[in-house]
Amino acid sequence: MTHQTISITTPAHQSMVEITREVNANISKLGVDDGVVHLFVEHTTCGLFINENADPDVVGDLLRRFEKLVPWHDPADRHAEGNTAAHLRSIMTGCSLTIPVAQGRLLLGTWQGIYLAEFDGPRTRRAVISTLK
Repeated sequence: MTHQTISITTPAHQSMVEITREVNANISKLGVDDGVVHLFVEHTTCGLFINENADPDVVGDLLRRFEKLVPWHDPADRHAEGNTAAHLRSIMTGCSLTIPVAQGRLLLGTWQGIYLAEFDGPRTRRAVISTLK
């Protein structure tokens, strides 16, 4: 098993940054031709997910839906940092992904991309890419 850490700088308080290219580039550096890649984000107020990367409106729609489902300000929240919504959204998206690799490339569908979902930024986030050859 090999590991590589990448840094992702997020541009806003809430954003979704596509990281497919960075992950693919690191698969090449790690020398994986066929196997599995596991991604893990080292934070509790962001997440990872796979979704459509063809229409940029999808990202905006998702961010608006998250705000409806988990509003940022809720008077019932007691967490002193005031970012309970970010923690809940992180739980909803998850902190890891596992993706097969063939011929040195991620086996993603035509419209699929890997995203880091930022819920409490802007920040620099770290994701660990682990590969099993």
